[in-house]
Amino acid sequence: MRATDHVTDSAKLDIIAATQAEDNEWRRVAVSRCFAFPSKEMFEYAAQASLGDDVFYDEPNTATLEAHMARLFGKEAAMFVASGTMSNQLATRTHLKQPPYSILCDYRAHIYVCEAGGLAYHTGAQVIPVIPSNGRYLTLEDIQNFIVLDEDIHFCSTEVIELENTLNGSIFPQDEIIRISEYARQRGIKLHLDGARIWHVAIETGMPLDVLAEPFDSISACFSKGLGAPIGSCLMGSKEFIARARRFRKGFGGGMRQTGFLAACAAFALTHNFPKLSAVHDLARKLERGLLELGVEITVSAETCMVFYDPSSVGINYAEVAERAGKLPKPLSLLGSRLVVHMQTSEEAIADFLGVIRSLAEEKKSAGFVRPVGKAGNSSYKDMYAPMK
Repeated sequence: MRATDHVTDSAKLDIIAATQAEDNEWRRVAVSRCFAFPSKEMFEYAAQASLGDDVFYDEPNTATLEAHMARLFGKEAAMFVASGTMSNQLATRTHLKQPPYSILCDYRAHIYVCEAGGLAYHTGAQVIPVIPSNGRYLTLEDIQNFIVLDEDIHFCSTEVIELENTLNGSIFPQDEIIRISEYARQRGIKLHLDGARIWHVAIETGMPLDVLAEPFDSISACFSKGLGAPIGSCLMGSKEFIARARRFRKGFGGGMRQTGFLAACAAFALTHNFPKLSAVHDLARKLERGLLELGVEITVSAETCMVFYDPSSVGINYAEVAERAGKLPKPLSLLGSRLVVHMQTSEEAIADFLGVIRSLAEEKKSAGFVRPVGKAGNSSYKDMYAPMK
């Protein structure tokens, strides 16, 4: 026995359970009732991926993916990163160079609400959150009302406008984006798109991805969530922009080595999962119709893959729904007002969820609940965002 054996023995770890194969199969069944997981076929494809070092720009599959994404979105260059949050944070950090400055965005934007205060932490930027006057998406007039352009020393000049498409599953009209882009470019202001679910926009509208991306200086697009890859997003922009972003990615601790496996998962998702999103949208609309038939209020309609609902219209609260759904023979994972349908969501899961709502509503009605006239919803700001990323 070597003198160092006790040191190496203490480090040994076998994380593969004896029942791992069976456990994974169970997870693949469970995914039809919650969030998207990588499929067995995706893993089998990714197992053939190249070996290299992405930090030193020597990972063939990752380089191929980045070049493909740049072409797909009509940009000069792209960079693979771990998450949509990292992609957004790197984009803003790269665009912003010398404070003081501000970023203007929708008050519901993921970059503002759900990224752990990253804008303040990473860039020191002041955020100008704007409530859309139409209740759906920012217009040029909304931006003109709140943007800071003056040289007045009392104010913090806006250097980046950030938009999101989709936002809560709703599509941002391209003609309005173009109006905002023209205004921003005339004033030297950068325009970034959080396109985590831009794939849904392309499928629903039929617009090519490079057309959707053209008005923006930078764009982030995710491979996880709707496309079902285990991890990863891409940030696209000019060559100069991406070169600068790579330096920040390293500083953020985001440089990954053997990323070939992850790049292969992303490529599989683009090839096999992207085309499935049309059926996802159809299923989301079926879910919405089922809720309406039960008398449930819809607060955000199913334009793509999301439905926001308010069960208080039938006397129910979100906690009751989550508790009852979690006790089904095949439990459903639910949080707040946001219902997300993905390519692995089953018809059975939709039917079971509607069954939970129906049963609870009948119980409330039997107990004497009467829907009040002019009822105010019980969904809160936090309810809306609880299930995100």
